[in-house]
Amino acid sequence: MNGVNKQGQYRKFVKGDVFLKKIIIILVIAVVIVTVFTACAKKTADHGPHDAGDATLTHVHGLGYSSDGKRLFIPAHNGLKVYADGRWIDAAGEKHDYMGFSMADNSFYSSGHPAAGSAFKNPMGLIKSTDEGKSITVLALEGEVDLHYMSVSYRTHTLYVLNSEPNSKMKKAGLFYSRDEGETWVSSPLSGVLGQITSLAVHPTQDAIVTIGTTSGAYLSKDNGQTFAAIYSGQPVSAVAFTDQGELLIGTGKSELVSVNLETKQPSTIKTPVQNGDAIVYLSGSPTNREELAFATEKKDVYISKDHGVTWQHIADQGQPVNHE
Repeated sequence: MNGVNKQGQYRKFVKGDVFLKKIIIILVIAVVIVTVFTACAKKTADHGPHDAGDATLTHVHGLGYSSDGKRLFIPAHNGLKVYADGRWIDAAGEKHDYMGFSMADNSFYSSGHPAAGSAFKNPMGLIKSTDEGKSITVLALEGEVDLHYMSVSYRTHTLYVLNSEPNSKMKKAGLFYSRDEGETWVSSPLSGVLGQITSLAVHPTQDAIVTIGTTSGAYLSKDNGQTFAAIYSGQPVSAVAFTDQGELLIGTGKSELVSVNLETKQPSTIKTPVQNGDAIVYLSGSPTNREELAFATEKKDVYISKDHGVTWQHIADQGQPVNHE
């Protein structure tokens, strides 16, 4: 990730007396979020508009399917890239450096930095596109914040963000959610989350359900992030995502992909071709085919499976497009 590496965020929680622990947790949350995202804000200030490029993935800032399941979208440092019918193409529209990219059923939400020559302010704040990037609408916070951690409920469009610092909409740093496309925001205390936060995902239809991945595991909340409980532990988690069917996908520190049934809480491992030294950083599932999964790695490899992980097709090799016509 630009600005702040997905696996370089730090959030520490201290054990001890219950009362003191709560006080310390609150203070640490505030201090760590401000510290981590001050670096992000500094990078934003130094990070100006970007030139257009080709379909090469200079960075990977997200992953998501179109509503018909026919196109896989990946935001890169040099604009939005699309994989469809076995080929990579540049998406239409300005080549913005999208951050916090989150696909919904009829649109995508994002943040980031404007393309060279764009009329948008830097950073772009919270933005939305209903035509796959041809045009962009600013919803809130233009010129104020670059939201690196963001997730949207695919069907309800409820947004969750990890805010970096106080702004005109969110008066402090921390986890917030919005049900009106960024007009108003509600703060969540993140109670029960342990470790360094690496990822964030919200359920596609039940928008009170949100998952956070950390270096200690994955934590699930059913009350809009007020309280969390561990749903997967024992090793670091590098990515989390919900499929449109409600399946929870987890990328682990061992370069594995794990599926968790929210009803039974039972995890099952899905084999992947990811090698040691790499890590899954973004995950997605097709909204029209529950067997189709996609993921991107830290080294910019991208894979698609159409049989729920039995076999995988390599569609990007260290950022270089691999066409399969």
